[in-house]
Amino acid sequence: MKVVVEREMPADLIEGFYGLYREAFEPLRTRAAARHVLTAEEFAEEMVDARVDKYVVYDREGRAVALTTFTDDLRTVPWIEPAYYAARFPEQAARNAIFYLGFTLVHPDQQGGPAFALTVVQLVHRLVASGGVCAYDICAYNDTVRSLGAEIEKAVTAMADVTIVGSDTQTYYTAEFHARASH
Repeated sequence: MKVVVEREMPADLIEGFYGLYREAFEPLRTRAAARHVLTAEEFAEEMVDARVDKYVVYDREGRAVALTTFTDDLRTVPWIEPAYYAARFPEQAARNAIFYLGFTLVHPDQQGGPAFALTVVQLVHRLVASGGVCAYDICAYNDTVRSLGAEIEKAVTAMADVTIVGSDTQTYYTAEFHARASH
């Protein structure tokens, strides 16, 4: 397996990965209050945005089996506030060393295998070399039910001297109003 960092992904890969993306993220439509599923147009736009690195893992047959998005331009992530991170990490901001880990997809045939780990190793090496900060978000379902936050922390702390803390929490509330009984 090998990892290739793409700046602008070819159209055939975009189409193939969008199907996998929809399959992976579609269940979050009913499990997370925030919108996690990009439209085909939004997905394609991100895939050709040169400010976002696309880490593509190819298997031995040359088939693209995993994708991770990663950027040092926080303006490419519409749901976060770059000033929040710049205020907390001014030295890293001055060096353009604040990164955002967007999403990761692994083909079902490759889940549990080395595809994601290969990408994590490259990201950690890049972050260590830059002395950077990496931000990412995980919805409550993926964090509490699937334990993705704990899995990421375990993988990353095994490779680097790093401190991982929760940065912020967005809590969604629902107020359900009930009709009063007629008197």
